[in-house]
Amino acid sequence: MKKTIRDLDLKNRRVFIRDDFNVPLKNGVIRDDTRIRASLPTIKYARDAGAKCVVLASHLGRPKGRPNPEMSLRPVADRLAELLGVPVAFAGDCVGPEAENAVRNAPPGAVVLLENLRFHPEEEKNEIGFARALASLADAYVNDAFGAAHRAHASVEAIVRLTPQAPAGLLMENELRYLGGVLEKPERPFVAVLGGAKVSDKIEVIENLIPRVDRLLIGGAMAYTFFKAMGKPTGRSLVEDDKLDAARDIMRRAQERGLQFLLPSDHVVTDKPEPGVPTEVLNVDSNAIGDRMGLDIGPVTVAAYTKALRDAKTVVWNGPMGVFEIDEFAHGTIGVAKAVAEVQGTTIVGGGDSIAAIKKAGVADRITHISTGGGASLEFLAGRTLPGVAVLPDN
Repeated sequence: MKKTIRDLDLKNRRVFIRDDFNVPLKNGVIRDDTRIRASLPTIKYARDAGAKCVVLASHLGRPKGRPNPEMSLRPVADRLAELLGVPVAFAGDCVGPEAENAVRNAPPGAVVLLENLRFHPEEEKNEIGFARALASLADAYVNDAFGAAHRAHASVEAIVRLTPQAPAGLLMENELRYLGGVLEKPERPFVAVLGGAKVSDKIEVIENLIPRVDRLLIGGAMAYTFFKAMGKPTGRSLVEDDKLDAARDIMRRAQERGLQFLLPSDHVVTDKPEPGVPTEVLNVDSNAIGDRMGLDIGPVTVAAYTKALRDAKTVVWNGPMGVFEIDEFAHGTIGVAKAVAEVQGTTIVGGGDSIAAIKKAGVADRITHISTGGGASLEFLAGRTLPGVAVLPDN
């Protein structure tokens, strides 16, 4: 395990916390504050531990190394103040005089949020001078941004090399404990549910999970690459033709291991992914799909996946079963979400779409751990070393 914020004496010290406030933002309105809420325990811990000032930093979006008002963190400061119940000062830059003055003039126990780190190209370049400027704002550093841990960026990697003590925050600790636990010592049966659009996004995850899980349930558009590899009709469904051999290899490896590898047996097909369009449920072997596309798993598949989840003791779910943003194609994803929520064991849900799905299904409060990691969660489950984790000191 990594050292955590609990191992640090924060009394009368300025603490720099790298958070992940990369939230969906449109016209200055935060559409989902899951990541902001997930950061609260570490911020509160620092304040309760007597920190002189809590300095928060994050990226948001991809502003390409220059200021972009549409990706400002100012709305996050406002939301943080509401959730914390204390004022949150906002610095219009993350380095330089504006940041320095905001921190220097902060009253005891204050919270200061810096402007988007990626407004500076040096952040993504992992530039040591930029990291030094960030480090100079505080006496201690804590990384609580698991969602950015797969990036070797200045505020995640270089800054740790400049800081004698650089522990993980409580969110980071939770992510490593739950995700690490399912890879190392999961309670069985261990079931993985993987969906989403592309097999290419999940190949390494699937390959890393095949030796570990007892059942692997596949849904979403990625299923159609497997179908085509098996010679089944796919119509105009999304297929990655350059991944057909990879799909065949995955199925071969699953069979060799005796793994229960479940693909949809029926699906919801239509002409186009729009609300109100006519739909039909077909067996996946049916040529009646014609030139239509499959956009959700069907009711027979939902029932089969629900049965496969019923006795599970550990479940990892990443990726929706269909185009769940449109109600006509949300039944499969919501059905699986409800089945995961019924599991009497450890349930871990990751990925923005999957998190949105459990919220849409009204079962978020029945999930053991909601991972904020996104791409970092996938890379961790794929067995990759995350630079932002590797650099943190071990306990």
